[in-house]
Amino acid sequence: MMTFARLAARVRALPPLAADLAVVAVVGLFTASDVAVNDPGYRQDDALTWALLAVSLAALVFRRRRPVPVACVTGAAWAGWALHGHIGELLNLPVIVALYTVAVLGDRRRTLWTGLVAATASGVVALIVGRDVVNPQGLPVLEMVWPLVPLLLGEVVRTRRELLAEYAARAERAEEEREREAALRVRRERVRVAREIHDILAHTVSAMTVQAGVALDALDTAPEVSRRAMTQVRASGKEAVRELRATLSVLRETESTAPAPRLDQLAELVEGVEAGGVQVALRRTPSGAAYPAVVEATAYRIVQEALTNVVKHSGAGRVAASLTGTDTALHIEIVDDGPLRSEPSTADADADAAGGFGLIGMRERVLALGGTLAYGPVPGGGFRVHAVLPTEGTTGGTP
Repeated sequence: MMTFARLAARVRALPPLAADLAVVAVVGLFTASDVAVNDPGYRQDDALTWALLAVSLAALVFRRRRPVPVACVTGAAWAGWALHGHIGELLNLPVIVALYTVAVLGDRRRTLWTGLVAATASGVVALIVGRDVVNPQGLPVLEMVWPLVPLLLGEVVRTRRELLAEYAARAERAEEEREREAALRVRRERVRVAREIHDILAHTVSAMTVQAGVALDALDTAPEVSRRAMTQVRASGKEAVRELRATLSVLRETESTAPAPRLDQLAELVEGVEAGGVQVALRRTPSGAAYPAVVEATAYRIVQEALTNVVKHSGAGRVAASLTGTDTALHIEIVDDGPLRSEPSTADADADAAGGFGLIGMRERVLALGGTLAYGPVPGGGFRVHAVLPTEGTTGGTP
């Protein structure tokens, strides 16, 4: 058995014209049944009565496109019936549908004006008709109320539709925002992984290349030196594999549990660089308080990238690296004694000067923590990198 809700849903699924014709048919059925009723001694279903019914039903076909004119036409037909002496319980059904359409397809201001005009017209008709012997007209005050009922119902339905549309729009905007945030997180993670891989490979491969060159040069004349260099190459390769596995594990379903690099590992980093023939003077002046893990990891990567650039590009023989901690920040400075170089001025120049994106990645790491980074040639030769990493208010995150 079909319920009213299912029937209404099927009607709403119809094309607009078909739905309007269905409404006209239902309204015509009930209104015609009232038109055809004659009181004893009266012939009320005359040609004028049926003509007014035909005009009302024809006007209802256009109720969506011209709701206010349709309400005027159906209201005039209802007033004609009343003034003609045919006052029935269902004769106002066409104007009720028209008034409902005015409210549901309009706005609150139009509904108020329509209600004022309809209530006034109904009251005037009631005053003119008075109390007929056969079909007594109600009191003018009561007759002014009934046109407001369909208007109020239409206003409620329209308001509900607007609320539902607003809720749907909000849900759609929230979904779009979630998708944008997810895409942003993916992009950030891709940049982070690319930065990590660059730092690992650039440093390790550069160190291994230098150490392999030392081993090759000393292979015949100093086998022990060659053996130590190759041992360092193997150790650097194992360390690179370990760090790559830890970095790439975030691309799998399980998250990485490998610890981030810490400042305590700088001694091993310096040892690897010195094995390639570059002397490194490392000086650390701690602040007395432990640094957040993200600060230590960022500081380690900055020193690693700076030393890698020294090995790959500067031709320097000595490097001074210092880390000075204060109560609010960690200052990092790496200076080499390489030959005079021109200062890069753009991101492209950074990439060209470093043979990759080392300085760009270094800057991204520092800015992610809200710090500052400065780098450039030193007068008289050499290159200087200086970074300031804030330590207050930095509790975690991915470097």
